[in-house]
Amino acid sequence: MRTNLDHRQQNLSGLRNVGILAHVDAGKTTVTERILYLTGTTHKRGEVHDGTTVTDFDSQERDRGITIFAAAVSCDWVGHSINLIDTPGHVDFSDEVERSLRVLDGAVALFDAVAGVEPQSESVWRQADRHGVPRIAFVNKMDRPGADLDAAVASIRERLHVTPLVVQMPIGTEAEFSGVINLITMRAYVWSDDTFADGPVPEALREQAMRQRRLLEEAVAELHPVALDEFSARSTVSSETLAVALRDLTRSGTGVVVLCGSAYRNRGIEPLLDAVVAYLPSPEEVPPVRGISDGAVQERAADPTAPFAALVFKVNSTATGRLTYLRVYSGTIRKGETVVDAGMGRTERISRILRVQADQHAEVQQAFAGDIVAVVGPKSARSGATLCAPAAPLVLEPPAVADPVVSVAVEARRSADTDRLASALARLADEDLSLTVRTDSETGQTLLSGMGELHLEVAVEKVRRAHGLEVGVGRPQVTYRETVARGVSGLVYRHVKQDGGAGQFAQITLDVEALEGEDFAFGSVVVGGRVPQEYVRAVEAGCRDALAEGPLGGHRVTGVRVTLTDGATHSKDSSELAFRTAGRLGLREALRASAMVLLEPVAEVTATVPEDAMGGVLGDLAARRGRITGTTARPGTMVIVATVPLAELFGYATQLRSRTQGRGTFTTRTTGYAPAPAARSEE
Repeated sequence: MRTNLDHRQQNLSGLRNVGILAHVDAGKTTVTERILYLTGTTHKRGEVHDGTTVTDFDSQERDRGITIFAAAVSCDWVGHSINLIDTPGHVDFSDEVERSLRVLDGAVALFDAVAGVEPQSESVWRQADRHGVPRIAFVNKMDRPGADLDAAVASIRERLHVTPLVVQMPIGTEAEFSGVINLITMRAYVWSDDTFADGPVPEALREQAMRQRRLLEEAVAELHPVALDEFSARSTVSSETLAVALRDLTRSGTGVVVLCGSAYRNRGIEPLLDAVVAYLPSPEEVPPVRGISDGAVQERAADPTAPFAALVFKVNSTATGRLTYLRVYSGTIRKGETVVDAGMGRTERISRILRVQADQHAEVQQAFAGDIVAVVGPKSARSGATLCAPAAPLVLEPPAVADPVVSVAVEARRSADTDRLASALARLADEDLSLTVRTDSETGQTLLSGMGELHLEVAVEKVRRAHGLEVGVGRPQVTYRETVARGVSGLVYRHVKQDGGAGQFAQITLDVEALEGEDFAFGSVVVGGRVPQEYVRAVEAGCRDALAEGPLGGHRVTGVRVTLTDGATHSKDSSELAFRTAGRLGLREALRASAMVLLEPVAEVTATVPEDAMGGVLGDLAARRGRITGTTARPGTMVIVATVPLAELFGYATQLRSRTQGRGTFTTRTTGYAPAPAARSEE
């Protein structure tokens, strides 16, 4: 493993920070393993089914055969250095993907050659859209029965609403898949066992390859002005112009380069690495990162000589200490230096800097702009924190954190372990911000909330294995929300408190109404200075406090607009504290006077089942209050898409296997909240 970063930073243009994104079981980890083997980083190909992979190093990942935690590795290819992050594909771990995308400059999106774009593929694609991450596509598993590159490309076009630019033509189909034709260079790449041959296009495939090349030229000419000028003048586009145009279109997001292969059979990885280097941007080719400094927006370019600024995107507690993973956006950080957590104002010392190779670490002396490393020393910096030079503070935008939708009650089997369990859960929540821990005010139970059943299972099992605790777990319960169906106007709330000494006085008038598409909005139309501006801000803070517990069942309130229309102050007893208290208690009273609705989380279920089992599966989904939104026929199977309340999906895996004799599979992704039936609200 390399232990010297200097050669990586001499030329930023030779660095790539890339993630692997896909639906579960599309082959992300296998692609990563083949890349590590091919680049000489490892000397043996790791296999998911054997539990010998580098990036799926956690015992639970190997037991379950899925990626749970995003893992960073590094490799070199034709004079370029690549920091690679293998991300989870299961919807329950989409927050890991979100945190990774926040610090990446490019991504490889994997698609199954049989299934095409699957539900989680679409979700991670939208996540990458939000972060503006350029992508190339790799259609994997071309050796599978039913593999169809054209169908997979069509699904990319139709479901992702992008223009796919296919730069390869497969040689052979399904089990006979042996290589690809590069439509840019018009060369054939053929693999056999561990050998790789680069030769001319076979004569039998030349005519078809020329037709595919022509389609590529036309597609690129429609999107790129230079290619269009050349196509108009010469009725063709040169390989050099195609390469430049494809790079520009990828980095602007106008088009998506599509390659194909079979990672398991080690076919197509070399061209994929070439495409990563050719089309995805280096740190200096992406826009400068933006942050807030002294209330103003400031940009920082990827310059090793600029003031240091880095974003924490992952925290992990290990046997050797607390690891804080950083993407360095500007400047240089050296071992032993002091930095500031800009958001919290805390000073942290960097005692060690580590080059990360999944669960293996090599110590280095410094890290530079554009790099991804782990550091030891920061004691309290959480995911999303900005670490920066004390003399040049900057707060970078943190990754978004999804609200948890499922909760379980957890307790230590032995009362003597109660404090140890509380400490272990606190550490979990510190590492994964999509996990929350709270105590139920009515039952006194400790509730662990997360993104789904699997997410919580993994978290509890981690507590058991890492801390040696025996833990009891209750039945999963969904996390509800409350919203306003019909609000109130002109509600007057008067807060007066006099108990000796300085008193408290605040009077406010609130309008409350339903709000579509947002969690909360606050406004003030108070005139004449009847409520000073600092007190208006205090009222808003109090209203936000009140959203934590709604009147129906103590669930969080969402979708509400509050307007402060009037108020009154006292010359001596009014304060920000008094108006914050008035905002909290006044909004609670307004919500009790409003017509409220209970919201329950809903999920999109995509079930792939045998044709003869379709009737029973449809009936079962209907019994679970599911609404069928689409069906697609495939050879011998049917794909059913339905929207189902999340509360009705507990235990669905077992039921689906029973109804399909073990042949049915399904995936889910949470899509939001919907009004719950009146009976559920009363319950």
